[in-house]
Amino acid sequence: MPADTLPPGRGRTTADVAAFAALIGPGRLIGIDAGTKTLGLALSDVTRTIASALETIRRTKFAADAKRLLHLSETHAIVGFVLGLPANLDGSEGPRAQATRAFARNVNALSPLPILLWDERLTTSEAERLLIDADTSRKRRADVIDKLAATLILQGALDRMRNLRADDSERL
Repeated sequence: MPADTLPPGRGRTTADVAAFAALIGPGRLIGIDAGTKTLGLALSDVTRTIASALETIRRTKFAADAKRLLHLSETHAIVGFVLGLPANLDGSEGPRAQATRAFARNVNALSPLPILLWDERLTTSEAERLLIDADTSRKRRADVIDKLAATLILQGALDRMRNLRADDSERL
């Protein structure tokens, strides 16, 4: 079922930044880097200017992972999620992208909060490079890479939304 035809009370998922921005009110966003073993999480500030690393959830069962995610969304007054979509370099989608879309559908079933699917190609590689450049130990990199990748995903979406607002202002 297309996201735009979901019954009321369920979340909506879109890859369109402008559509996502129209669905959310004022408040914070959570960025998610959904890996097979972990969920890296990042949190925006209230003005949606800066993304900061939040935490890494070690994945177990979806119900437990979702419970933690939804608890954090309530604690931080979240108005939407930005979920990294791991497309292939050529733009096609493989098994990881399909698993990410399934994760989004499952979260939509539990939460009315909208989800933006954000192209996350190379964010984990970029996070790894940033950590190596910062002379971070291999163990420390393993501990923080997922939430740093989530931070990069969220920051990219925040920057794009800010550019949308600037583009709208220039047209007036």
